[in-house]
Amino acid sequence: MRIHFKTSYDDDIRLFEDGWKLSLYAALLALMAALPWLIDDFYLGEATNVLIWATCGLGLMLLTGQTGQASLGHSAFMALGCYTTVLLMEAGVPFVLAFPLAGVLTGIVGGLIAIPALKLHGVYLAIATLALAILTDDLIVMLEPWTGGVGGKFAPPITIFGLEVNRWSSPAAWYYMALVVVLVVTLFYRNLLRAPMGRAFAAVRDSEISAQAMGVNLARTKTIAFGMSAGITGLGGALMGLFAEVFNNETFTFILSIQLLMMIVVGGLGFIHGAFLGAIVISFLPQALSIVTDGIGSNVAIPGLEIGVFGVIMILFILFEPMGLYGRWLKIRTFFQLFPFARKDMFRRQKSYLKTERLR
Repeated sequence: MRIHFKTSYDDDIRLFEDGWKLSLYAALLALMAALPWLIDDFYLGEATNVLIWATCGLGLMLLTGQTGQASLGHSAFMALGCYTTVLLMEAGVPFVLAFPLAGVLTGIVGGLIAIPALKLHGVYLAIATLALAILTDDLIVMLEPWTGGVGGKFAPPITIFGLEVNRWSSPAAWYYMALVVVLVVTLFYRNLLRAPMGRAFAAVRDSEISAQAMGVNLARTKTIAFGMSAGITGLGGALMGLFAEVFNNETFTFILSIQLLMMIVVGGLGFIHGAFLGAIVISFLPQALSIVTDGIGSNVAIPGLEIGVFGVIMILFILFEPMGLYGRWLKIRTFFQLFPFARKDMFRRQKSYLKTERLR
């Protein structure tokens, strides 16, 4: 059992709890860096897909898991980030500038949309953002001169400091690009949690009334959270579209938003690790379903099978493991750390809420 004695505020907000945690993450990073030499190109492409989904998941996690604002419209920001990146590259802007600039522009648009949308709460906010995701499909078709409409667009070639990054000719380069992006986003997220703004996000999530009483500006905090979340998700959407190489209005449907929400719920709502665990599930579950259907000798595609399985998994986690996969790991780790003094009720969810929150 490891015990951490915190003797200053610096100990409470340090990036890693101790040298042991630092060594574990350093070993994991070394493994990720060596992955192109350990697996073939097919599984390397799947690993790249996991990193892209993790980037998108971190964006939604910042809003839903950290700030407590439900959103079913983040596929719209994925589409905006993707099309903005491609349009900037077609205008002659280098990828290294077009990519982050698209994330900034998507974040600004997300913040502007949040101003009226965040006057709603709970399920009403989810419905409003879902309407945004559905509307995006029509907007892509209507803006055909810029988006290509139903015919879609082809991703332009990516060149970074003279090195061409192509999914088929240089899968390792694509993997390292996605790895760098997700590492930068993760470090930004982790440092944000230690900053006053991150503490304000958590306060709004736990109790808006209490946060307001402590001096937190609710409207400004929610708008900033929505804008940051949209920007990060836009970066993930840009990677997803460029990785697919061809995309249109059917690429970024509202189903993508539901998959994103399922991903962070299954992985562990409110945990950075949850975004990565959920990305692994969302990336490899279609492959697992294909293997199972082939194993039972079914050569006929079952419409809606993948979405149906996603829905069942999400419902089961909400009912039996609300803390997700990472929450289950925390329970197992705590049990062995405190054995034989661990008790089942340690992780029981509280049933008492502020009356003002319950009636809102």
